[in-house]
Amino acid sequence: MPMKARGDCLIFVHRPWPVNRLGRNHLSVACRSRRLASGREPPYLADVKIYTKTGDAGETSLAGGTRVSKDDVRVAAYGDVDEANAAIGAARAAPPEDLAAPLLAGIQHDLFAIGGALAARSEAGLRADHRARIAVTEERVRALEAAIDEAERELPPLTRFVLPAGTAKAAALHLARTACRRAERSAVHLAASEPVAPEILAYLNRLSDLLFVLARQANARAGRPDVIW
Repeated sequence: MPMKARGDCLIFVHRPWPVNRLGRNHLSVACRSRRLASGREPPYLADVKIYTKTGDAGETSLAGGTRVSKDDVRVAAYGDVDEANAAIGAARAAPPEDLAAPLLAGIQHDLFAIGGALAARSEAGLRADHRARIAVTEERVRALEAAIDEAERELPPLTRFVLPAGTAKAAALHLARTACRRAERSAVHLAASEPVAPEILAYLNRLSDLLFVLARQANARAGRPDVIW
């Protein structure tokens, strides 16, 4: 992925295939001090423009180079995952910022990988290192389940329906939960016509459950009871 250096950060600039192997059309920022989830430093490539004008006619490139309409079901799926990722970023920024911070940071990396996987109609055209980077494993799904179990241990039993309300942190987590549910629906819609790894569907399903529990936890730690319907 080409990128621009600005101060202490790198600006990832997503371009059409073959430079952009994941086929993204947005920007992401990663500080120099941070390595990728794989433990490797990101590649440094030549300076490029942020805008490419290749999508002005309403088309975009999937990973592998296939051009499709921007309202294609696959584009909708990885776009909704991207929106869920951004919503989790907003929830992380809501005070208290230390609530489940490492957990949510790891989830954002997972969602970026899921978006990359959904952007590839087939992994056959991807390099081996890119296939490894976008893989989602059962271990990551089990990690979400463990986090749910741990958070629930400090919560009173759930006996009534809960409204998405309470503290600012809880409200932000509930909003991220609904964005995650939409991403799951889009992935299921895609899976009805094209192959989608079952681990992706399980991960998105489990993630929305986790965000619900974390929202309850945010209220409980702030001394706010659940808002009951």
